[in-house]
Amino acid sequence: TALTATALGSDPEDILIASTGVTGQRLPIDMIKDGIRQIALSTEGGHELAKAIMTTDTRPKETAVIVRAGDDKFTIGGIAKGSGMIHPNMATMLSFLTTDAAVEPVFLRSALHQAADVSFNMISVDGDTSPSDTVLLLANGLAKNKTISADSPLAQIFEQALTQVCLYLAKTIASDGEGATQLIEATVHGATTMNDARLAAKAIITSSLVKTEVHGKNLSWGRIIAALGRSGAAVVESKIDIAIGKIKVVKAGRPLIFRKADILQAFEEKEVAIRVNLNLGTASATAWGCDLTSEYININSQYRT
Repeated sequence: TALTATALGSDPEDILIASTGVTGQRLPIDMIKDGIRQIALSTEGGHELAKAIMTTDTRPKETAVIVRAGDDKFTIGGIAKGSGMIHPNMATMLSFLTTDAAVEPVFLRSALHQAADVSFNMISVDGDTSPSDTVLLLANGLAKNKTISADSPLAQIFEQALTQVCLYLAKTIASDGEGATQLIEATVHGATTMNDARLAAKAIITSSLVKTEVHGKNLSWGRIIAALGRSGAAVVESKIDIAIGKIKVVKAGRPLIFRKADILQAFEEKEVAIRVNLNLGTASATAWGCDLTSEYININSQYRT
């Protein structure tokens, strides 16, 4: 932090550290020091940063939104990295978000927590986690808007924009999972509580059997039922409805007749949508994962070789 502060003309307490890598292996501090001394600030630096933090990622992850509300205008941008060891809470990922809006710090922290809860905390690639998960949100106030706080007119608009950015980045992480070829989106409706809805949705996208089912494009709706049953959410088998894409496959716990060609087409999509209605309440949640392929095994069995 001291060396970086010197390079940037800042104070050490203003420097925040994030890192990832092989657990238990010391960071090459001499190489890091050399890199810090070569820091060059640029208005286009965000694009380079998105590339620089990639590890097993196959593509950089970045997005930004411009918000206009009356006379006010501000931007929220973000980058992220993450491809393996991805699982809530927050997954093995790094995400750096910035805004030029003037935002009250307590509200800024609250808005970030809410956005992360429905985005980064709802993705999984392989069910493994790591101690290095980080998401940072920095606001510099250069938009010169009236400071946004919890009770200001722009509060909800700011939260919506921030959530949009986080959702985009979270989904790009899930879709770029190690060896992945498809994104899985599981939405659960009709749960008794929000916690139950989240548990059920995450159980589906973390199930190895569901993930291989998607990759093999071979429907076994029983795998989805099994994931729901062990999720910890309240479920009643005779009330469960399931659809793959637009094709309804289970109604009130019983299988429906459908054309195999229609299901195959649903599994061919780059984003495979699994829709469940528990028909017990009004709570809903969505989680995102990816298919499980042999390439995931190749990447992780040879990670250090």
